[in-house]
Amino acid sequence: MVKDLRKYAFMIRLGYRYIYIFKKIFFHPYISLQHAYEELSKARQAYSNKVLKRLNIEVEVDGELPKEDKILYAINHRSLLDIIVMEHIFSQHNKNGTWIAKQELFDSFYGKFFEYSGCISVDLETKRGLVSFFKTIKKTFSKVDNMNLYIFPEGERHKAAGIKEFQSGAEKIAKANNLKVVPVFINDELEKVFKASPFKEQYKVKVHIGDIVDYTNLEEKYITHYKQSLQKGKN
Repeated sequence: MVKDLRKYAFMIRLGYRYIYIFKKIFFHPYISLQHAYEELSKARQAYSNKVLKRLNIEVEVDGELPKEDKILYAINHRSLLDIIVMEHIFSQHNKNGTWIAKQELFDSFYGKFFEYSGCISVDLETKRGLVSFFKTIKKTFSKVDNMNLYIFPEGERHKAAGIKEFQSGAEKIAKANNLKVVPVFINDELEKVFKASPFKEQYKVKVHIGDIVDYTNLEEKYITHYKQSLQKGKN
């Protein structure tokens, strides 16, 4: 219980410090959109690296991130740690990008963290919200040359074994913006890992990065990557 309280207290204090950092970049009147996204990415990554260090978690990567940008990274989702683990990986490869998140996260008590850190919200409940979302994505890619998008195609956290059926959003976004896709499988139950942290001895999380694929039949291609990743884990 005490361990949990200390963990959450650390993350909340750190989060509020970074909201201040995000806000200074987000509302800066003299920097370009590209520079803003680059700086926001670095700040999110710095936050994530500090959290992982505090929790004593190491990330081991199988595969390589592509050198090119304008990629949609499709990632399985079980825990808040998914974002933190991926930000750590992106920090090791100097990647600039942003997360796509449901509007309800922006309306929550920690919504400013998502908003000011450059995440892009999508309101799935209204046609107007979807149109606005796609316009924002297209505008962003037209102004930020080294942009990448990070998305959880399952749409929400999946606590059961396997991969939950994909929503249609990831494929539509990739098609509308002519994006290639990289499937990413986090081979761990990070909701349990987070609950057990911080660890006395370093805990290792395995992440499998797939090859670039096109957006057609994305769920089928992701399942292939998922099965290959599980097989590697057994070898």
